Amino acid sequence: MAEPSASESPPVLPEPSLLVLARFVDWLRLERGRSPATVRAYRADVSSLLLHALGQGQEHVSGLSTAHVRSWLGAGQQSGWSRATTARRAAAARTFTSWAVRHQVLTTDPAGRLVSPRRPRHLPRVLDEPEARRLCEAAAAAADGGAVGLRDHALVEVLYATGARVGEVVGVDLADVDRERRALRVTGKGDKERVVPLGLPALRAVDRWLAEGRPELATPTSPPALLLGRRGGRLDQRQARDAVARTARAAGLADVHPHALRHSAATHVLDGGADLRLVQELLGHATLTTTEIYTHVSQARLLAAYHRAHPRA
Repeated sequence: MAEPSASESPPVLPEPSLLVLARFVDWLRLERGRSPATVRAYRADVSSLLLHALGQGQEHVSGLSTAHVRSWLGAGQQSGWSRATTARRAAAARTFTSWAVRHQVLTTDPAGRLVSPRRPRHLPRVLDEPEARRLCEAAAAAADGGAVGLRDHALVEVLYATGARVGEVVGVDLADVDRERRALRVTGKGDKERVVPLGLPALRAVDRWLAEGRPELATPTSPPALLLGRRGGRLDQRQARDAVARTARAAGLADVHPHALRHSAATHVLDGGADLRLVQELLGHATLTTTEIYTHVSQARLLAAYHRAHPRA
């Protein structure tokens, strides 16, 4: 589709297409429970696909064809989409056309048999166990500096102990802490709840935060959140990422984010002999395929250690 000139208005989807797109977005949000970020990405991708078809003379969603989808993906690759972007947008197209068939917007699925490039598998950033220990020790040292330090200590310990996503941890309420079972209830993708174990160091950090730190930050209007920001509101993901980065700098570590602690927890549990399905449950992965990347991380660490240590390597 040619780019509009400066004097032209950008193309706009016809009203019937906008109504179909709105129905699809509502389904993603309300029935599938997708995150706001995922909904925004899928809406943008499907809108782009429909605009591409419109530029090829197809004004109605009901006329969307496999040729339109392939042409859209091909044009994107020519404009510089990465393999990961192309794979994600192909997945969005498949989700949309499958939904459209089930809801009688389309009679056949134009993207059902579409083959898209595999996403490149990047090994995640993983701390080794001494680095993870240094990070936790730096967090513990910061805990002596007041309420924010106590909170940061609890945050770091909980992220590493549970392998939970940062969004899951900041969403935890006081009632979600089960001290007797040393466990935490978190709500993951698709609003699915799971219970994750808390190690003793994490539980002690949480207890100290609740006893000494949270009362200092809490206000009469504070939510029942486990972790609070400086003004008494629920700690948000950006503040949590800043706290982890601040602690990492104190520990002399670079490029450490909350997701690195999730990857590290999964890898260290596997290194300790845990079953892959247990790690799947711990992380809240829908399929075992997603969890399998951590076996590659462990193998990579094993090979690196072998080549460093074996005299005949």
